[in-house]
Amino acid sequence: MSWVQLYVTHFFKKHTCLYAFCFRLKRVKESQSWFWFGPLMRLRRRRQCFRSCSSLHRVDEDEIYWRQKKCDEELEWSHSSTHVISQFTQCFANAMVGPRSWVGALFNRSSNKRNEKFSDYPLSPLQAQRLQRLQERIQVPFDETRPDHQEALRALWHAAFPNIALNGLISEQWKEMGWQGPNPSTDFRGCGFISLENLLFFSRTYPASFHRLLFKQEGTRADWEYPFAVAGINVTFMLIRMLDLSSVKPRCLPGINFAKLLGEDEEAFDVLYCIAFEMMDAQWLAMHASYMEFNEVLQVTRTQLERELSLEDIYRIQDLPAYNLLYQ
Repeated sequence: MSWVQLYVTHFFKKHTCLYAFCFRLKRVKESQSWFWFGPLMRLRRRRQCFRSCSSLHRVDEDEIYWRQKKCDEELEWSHSSTHVISQFTQCFANAMVGPRSWVGALFNRSSNKRNEKFSDYPLSPLQAQRLQRLQERIQVPFDETRPDHQEALRALWHAAFPNIALNGLISEQWKEMGWQGPNPSTDFRGCGFISLENLLFFSRTYPASFHRLLFKQEGTRADWEYPFAVAGINVTFMLIRMLDLSSVKPRCLPGINFAKLLGEDEEAFDVLYCIAFEMMDAQWLAMHASYMEFNEVLQVTRTQLERELSLEDIYRIQDLPAYNLLYQ
């Protein structure tokens, strides 16, 4: 028996069922989909450190269900199932050592079929040029030693708090805007300078909307709110993935339609960011969400935005139904 077979046999004897394997894949997928808030989910397993926070005392239903499921299935396990494990082990080993891993095929096959018909969409010279410039912006990391990046950070502070002097680029004051610590530059490492540009554009172009979200001025809010600045970085990251901006050409319908909007307005991505931020906050209120549900809110926002970008009668960024949220 090969090492792969031994490993799989040991795995399935230990966990007793395929559900464990699928469940762990699901948890891995979820952990990868949450850009900055993912690590904070581990707080759910450290509730004893925050006993004063009543919102953290909810029972983790997934964990309880899995433990109960495992106990029930261990009672049903019998030696007659050994043959089934052996057969599945062989199939799994063949797949893993074959020319193509079944895991990769499982996650890639559906997306490939969905994207094939969009891969040959011809971009106009103007669309291609503006798309390239946007992709170049995405590649610029935030550099706290660059004077222009430092100035942009100071400009964001003054846009948010015009009557409060900033003590320095490293200051506890930044937490008031929703950064994770006294040095905002550490929060840009995963998304780059464009996320700061998005926030700055939002504050300058739609100041009323910007301050309404920053200070959580509308709706019935949770006791544990999302931090504004870090949420903004997540919105930027979500848009980059949703529009497939890491590819040479968009391979999905929302991405293609966005390229058309970009041909009409070079600031389409920045405006779309503002719209997405407003949509996220509206979903937050509609779902009566709290901090631990931010990932779910962001996913619902993405789904809604994809639908709006797939509409046939969208010719300008202002034609998106959610654009009106910026002027509430």
